[in-house]
Amino acid sequence: MSDDSQAVTTQSSTVEDWTQALAQSVGSPGGGAGAGVMLAIAASLASMVAGYTEADGHQQHELAEIHTRVRALREAALRLADEDASASRNFGAAFRLDPGPEREEAIHRASVDAAKASAVLGERAIDAIADLQWLAANGNRALVADVVVALGALRAAVTGARTNLRFDLAALTSAGRTPDQIREEQPALWRTIESLDNAVDRIDRLTADVNHRSAPDGAD
Repeated sequence: MSDDSQAVTTQSSTVEDWTQALAQSVGSPGGGAGAGVMLAIAASLASMVAGYTEADGHQQHELAEIHTRVRALREAALRLADEDASASRNFGAAFRLDPGPEREEAIHRASVDAAKASAVLGERAIDAIADLQWLAANGNRALVADVVVALGALRAAVTGARTNLRFDLAALTSAGRTPDQIREEQPALWRTIESLDNAVDRIDRLTADVNHRSAPDGAD
């Protein structure tokens, strides 16, 4: 299955084929690619809600911009999922090399590449929070459940990117780096972890607010 899994992409495979590849014990696609697909789901649901929403005045322009952004995000998220799967293959290949300088260099390169892929995915997910917040406040009320599902998918994307980013940076210790060296060498990636922490809090607050507003009168 490992050879077949390399040919499976979000662009050219069915959901059945892609999830079957994800289910295999090969790690490519893995959790990072799964986070990309979750981001695509969040963007797709946001696009659907935007399409069902009517707006007037300045909100009509805001809605059109949101619709454009989330449609583009869906495509970008799927591409990022495939890029993460490729980075995962390189990451695994580096750790299978024989001990020595070549292995350390390969681990360093693969770890940084994988960390950057996770950071980009996470940053794109952060950008989507404001659009879902707008739809939660102004979108078609009949689709509030779709907004909540989108928020859940977005949270999965953010937490997946955050954990993968942390793991990838930690893997640099296998390439001979100390934690302090990693922090000094990759300051932008460390800052992204903090941004992702804050993003999870924002999503949780927004989800709680939507759940509260959508509850029947008199419900807790």
